[in-house]
Amino acid sequence: MTTQLTITPIKDTIGAIVSGVDLNHLNDETLSQIKDALLKHQVIFFRNQDLQTASQVNLAKSFGSLHIHPVFPTVPNVPEVIVLDSHETDLRDNELWHTDVTFSKTPPLGCVLRAVKIPPSGGDTLWASGTAAFEALPSDIQNQIKGLTALHDIRLSFPQERFGGVSEEEQARLEEIYRKNPPVTHPVVRTHPDTGKPILFVSEGFTAKINELPEDEGKELLDFLTQHAVKEEFHLRWAWQEGDVAIWDNRATQHKALFDYGDAHRIMHRATVNGDEPYYAA
Repeated sequence: MTTQLTITPIKDTIGAIVSGVDLNHLNDETLSQIKDALLKHQVIFFRNQDLQTASQVNLAKSFGSLHIHPVFPTVPNVPEVIVLDSHETDLRDNELWHTDVTFSKTPPLGCVLRAVKIPPSGGDTLWASGTAAFEALPSDIQNQIKGLTALHDIRLSFPQERFGGVSEEEQARLEEIYRKNPPVTHPVVRTHPDTGKPILFVSEGFTAKINELPEDEGKELLDFLTQHAVKEEFHLRWAWQEGDVAIWDNRATQHKALFDYGDAHRIMHRATVNGDEPYYAA
């Protein structure tokens, strides 16, 4: 029997709440509805889920193979699920607007994020639509940036001073991560491989510079684009409850998690789906 999901949009530009489903028990038809909702709304949320780790992995794998993160710790014996634990890891990098893992040649398709432990207050996450941001640009700027590329660098969000540790062994480990993840080039505007829509694909978290422009001119344009991309009309703010699950299209969005809860404890589990190499189709 087909389950018809209830999908409630949050904003015209981004986001929807999906109800009427238990993510631990999914069939192909329900998964198809979820995937359609994700393409339309770019980030979707599910309340009151008791999502188990195995179910989280299976849900994420329905979108594709899973990514192994080079820095963050993982659930024991489940390397595909990273643990974002505020008492164990410096999570301030998540308070930068970023699209996940764009320091890779093939940034993730998307992510499945589960709220395990939520602070009494604070710790909200914001998502912004790169599709809406591009559509709102003046046509002359759209035309200017369509042919440009930008450098993405892991060091911007994972700097030595915060992630290098104190021992020589820890510092050497981070240097090896840098060596295995050198800066990569992506188009400033990428084409969504499923919808065909153009997406503004820069973020303060990983985009270091625009390649084709002189340094000063490139920095001015990049600063403008990163600030434009996260304007209020293009983003939503999600107040987490324990048991919430979010799925987002990493190709079309960027996000940041607010670090405004002091010493309170926040734990999130994230499964990340491998993606393809960004391109722009004129």
